[in-house]
Amino acid sequence: MYDKQALMELMRQKALKFGHFTLASGKQATYYLDGKQVTLDPTGARLVAEGFLDLLAEGPRPDAVGGMSIGADPITAAVITMSAVRGEPLLGFLVRKESKGHGTNQFLEGPVRPGQTAVIVEDVVTTGGSSLKAIERVEAFGMKVLGVLAIIDRMEGGAAAFASRGYSLCSLLTIRDFGIEPPA
Repeated sequence: MYDKQALMELMRQKALKFGHFTLASGKQATYYLDGKQVTLDPTGARLVAEGFLDLLAEGPRPDAVGGMSIGADPITAAVITMSAVRGEPLLGFLVRKESKGHGTNQFLEGPVRPGQTAVIVEDVVTTGGSSLKAIERVEAFGMKVLGVLAIIDRMEGGAAAFASRGYSLCSLLTIRDFGIEPPA
């Protein structure tokens, strides 16, 4: 069972940093959430996986979960492992930023096939750009994307960007859980 308070405390301890940062979206920020400090921590990986599986239990169950490498890789691994522990196994996949240039030359890696359903996983959503790129590649492969799950929503336009394209965003936390107000 997902423990929101434990995940918030771990995020505060390991991932939330204050200062001046340039985000992947190009936006400037006074705080940064280094999700890999939590998703590569054994307790953090378990908390995130349990939370995501609880969220998935509320809606249509996908065949697979995955997202853009490298941020989504530890999340995907944790979710598929915990899904097997719960006796409800999911497949996992990785979306490459660039095709590997040899072999099958695909953007998707994993035991998935066209026609299956997927949920995109992400550590931190700001504008949604990397998840939208992942969705594009997953759909080009032939899978149907059901939505996006994030550990934390910075509340800076990502949910609206997904909604404008017909996808939902569910997050375990928002930046407001840390007492930070998103920009107006």
